[in-house]
Amino acid sequence: MADDIILEIDNITKMFGGLAALKDVEFSVSRGEIKAVIGPNGAGKTTLFDVLTGVQRSTSGRVFLKDIDITRTKPHRITELGMARTFQTVKLFEGMTALENAMVGCHSWTKRGFISNGLVLLWALAEERRIYQHAFEVLKDVGLGTRAAELGTNLPYGQMRMLEMARALASKPEILLLDEPAAGLNPYETGELSSLLLKVRESGVTILIVEHDMGLVMDISDEVVVLDYGEVIARGTPAEVQNDPRVIEAYLGIEA
Repeated sequence: MADDIILEIDNITKMFGGLAALKDVEFSVSRGEIKAVIGPNGAGKTTLFDVLTGVQRSTSGRVFLKDIDITRTKPHRITELGMARTFQTVKLFEGMTALENAMVGCHSWTKRGFISNGLVLLWALAEERRIYQHAFEVLKDVGLGTRAAELGTNLPYGQMRMLEMARALASKPEILLLDEPAAGLNPYETGELSSLLLKVRESGVTILIVEHDMGLVMDISDEVVVLDYGEVIARGTPAEVQNDPRVIEAYLGIEA
């Protein structure tokens, strides 16, 4: 793996019985880039994210994160290694405030355990303050600083999506995987999301995004990978992919 590659997908195949959801998918993500994965519904995009983050195991192929083979690694360990994600359907903890939801994301770098919590050790209290402050700063970064004390599930839908991203960012990831972050957002919220993702990239976090909003994809992506029926059918710059006959056919169902 080249020094500038943070994530490498090496011939990943995922079978569900006799159905191949992914077929020999292969591409890499370089540090500091925003790479988009697009494709029609059922193309295998979310399945790919599930395989990359350990939610599902591939049938064959390997995944490398920073030269570490994570193909059979559990999700919590992958997060500790520096890869976080959001989900296609918003998943927040009910009964927890926005701040508490964000604080959950800090578990990957904290050192507190059952004994230190029970004994209320001074260093554990100091770490609790660091967790609180870090989570609150992340909330402010995504525009939710004034909503920290509100229940996460009571926020408007667009802000719930921002909260899920804040929780992922609270884990201090080196690469962030976003599964349709613009789904359900209005044009103004999508514009805010675009600006936020560029700022996240500027902070040193690499982004791999699955998205149906082609305006967003074309605005922020350095490179686009197109999946159709589980296979990579095209890759390149947004302009190259947008004009690729195979991509047009996959989306429109007609020969370009």
